Amino acid sequence: MKPVKIAALACALITPFAATTAAHASAYPVKNPVLTKNALYESGRLPLTTCDELPVEPQNQSQARTYITEVLRCLENAWGPHLKKAGLPYEPVKVRYVKRMPKNYCGDTEVSLADSQAWYCDWDRMLTFQLGSSWLTDPSDLNLFSLASSMYGYHVQKLVGIYDAGEDLRAGSKAEHYEQSRRHHLQMECLGGVFMQSVWPIKGRTKAEWDKLVALSYGDWPGQTPEWGKTATVQRWMRAGFKTGDPGSCNTWAAPSSKVA
Repeated sequence: MKPVKIAALACALITPFAATTAAHASAYPVKNPVLTKNALYESGRLPLTTCDELPVEPQNQSQARTYITEVLRCLENAWGPHLKKAGLPYEPVKVRYVKRMPKNYCGDTEVSLADSQAWYCDWDRMLTFQLGSSWLTDPSDLNLFSLASSMYGYHVQKLVGIYDAGEDLRAGSKAEHYEQSRRHHLQMECLGGVFMQSVWPIKGRTKAEWDKLVALSYGDWPGQTPEWGKTATVQRWMRAGFKTGDPGSCNTWAAPSSKVA
């Protein structure tokens, strides 16, 4: 399977942070406690659970949908009780699968022409998957599992207020605007790693397969808008979440700029 991290998730919808002129008050460094001192970071390790993978044959969209739906069920079983125990809001994510992403899905953001896409829309708290050939050529690795785990990170951010607080930030420059975007996306990657650790070891999988997944994950290509993070940065935050299994290791909002480049 073609690596899906970042390149595929670049199609995932998050309402862009409002770019502002210098007339607006700068929000750098980030000071909003909802972002930097959220109760999520003090909630402790995600409880250990199990999540068995279902079979997915190449180019079998029906099996892929069932596979992802089962991973999302595992995600709900892990994150739901954890957030409730911490006194944080919780509601299940909505999910749908489409053959082609609607042209103006979740607003007026341009939809990618990629054959495989995954979007999270904060308006209705829904994950939408378009499963095409690029993701299903060889679905025997951990990519679909990790994709669902990371995308659910957007939902966690929405539930605990991080998503909305991030959208409310103002930026005094393009550089600041892009850094805020990277903090958002990199946290999503880290939260995906947290969940992966909570269900590890996955039956039939080896640590080498996780290491390979991380090694194939990549960030902004040279010359691209720097909104996702460099490849090394993306991989570092994925590993941070997996190493600890604790959302507290995913506080990208309080990290120095060098850690979210």
